[in-house]
Amino acid sequence: MTQTPIKVGFVGYGFSTKCFHLPFVLPNPELEVYAFLQRAADPSQAKSWGHCTVDFPGAKHYTTADELFADAQIELVIICTHNHEEFIEKALVAGKHVVVEKPFVTSTREADRLIELAKKQDKMLTVFHNRRFDSDFRTLKHLIDHDAFGDVRDAQMHFDFPSPGWISGWTRKEYQPGEGMSFGLGTHTIDQALHLFGTPASVTGFLRSNRGVDSDVDDTFTIIMQYTGGKKNLLVTVKTAIVTPMKDQLKFFVRGTKGSYVKFGSCPQEARAIAAPGKPASDPNYGVEDPRIWGTLTTTSEFDPKIQKLDDECNKYIGKYPSLPGWCRGYYENVAAAIRGREEVYVKPETARDGLRVIELARESHEKGCTVAWP
Repeated sequence: MTQTPIKVGFVGYGFSTKCFHLPFVLPNPELEVYAFLQRAADPSQAKSWGHCTVDFPGAKHYTTADELFADAQIELVIICTHNHEEFIEKALVAGKHVVVEKPFVTSTREADRLIELAKKQDKMLTVFHNRRFDSDFRTLKHLIDHDAFGDVRDAQMHFDFPSPGWISGWTRKEYQPGEGMSFGLGTHTIDQALHLFGTPASVTGFLRSNRGVDSDVDDTFTIIMQYTGGKKNLLVTVKTAIVTPMKDQLKFFVRGTKGSYVKFGSCPQEARAIAAPGKPASDPNYGVEDPRIWGTLTTTSEFDPKIQKLDDECNKYIGKYPSLPGWCRGYYENVAAAIRGREEVYVKPETARDGLRVIELARESHEKGCTVAWP
């Protein structure tokens, strides 16, 4: 028997809602765009991203959080604002499942408190680490899962921008938890590293300000994660840099005992969502990369019958490996399945919490000038 769609309430109606969430919620028949919390009472008061009553006239419009959370029809709340903690708690106490934008919260202490609250309320809590569904990362994970590299010994994970416009307003000199690029783009690559390799034994952090301001708020960072046991020879470097004038930014450089992978260029989903904000990502080519930016794979493994050994002299396959399509819709497919009890939630809040711990340890390492052990 077909179940009634899950009614979704959005907290916020700006860039994040329209470009990162709605395109991947709208194509899902199990999810219904039901309500929005938008402070602007009517379209005349709305700012640059418009008004929900114009774009979604059939949805409910609330101007206060209490009104939204009091709506008993809403099963799932998607939080797309900056002050996450308050809204997460209110939503859980009101008996809602919760998706929250990265970086989850600003401390592991607060993350632990909210994770326990979600368990007490028996509600799903997950963080929007949609970059696990990017074309490049899906391809990297596929290669690791199929033993294309053997034992991975070195993994470099980048999320670089030549000059991100949003940092122009970062004028504060003294750091406060939650600020900086490590809490921004860094949360995605840190999450990818934790998803692939697990929690490290130690963290070393190098945090810098390259935007021409003498500040403790990082806009560029390098975080090194070291491991023990069976992964004692593994070194994972997570890096974001703004001084990188390249046509196609480096994303991954992974080396192992059987092979290596070098990937430049980005998954096309974000650019396509920004070009058509609030529109469903229904085009079958939405997440398909241009073959020009497929990564270069070198491997001695015969894991894929489609690839041929191109270099007889060194007896390795060396060539472009077709990227898997990006599929951010998969994030919300899993959310719906988890709410309905068919699957476990894919992005567990505990992993997002561990990502915050990596950032905290990197800050401690930076300030002390030493490597810091995992607690």
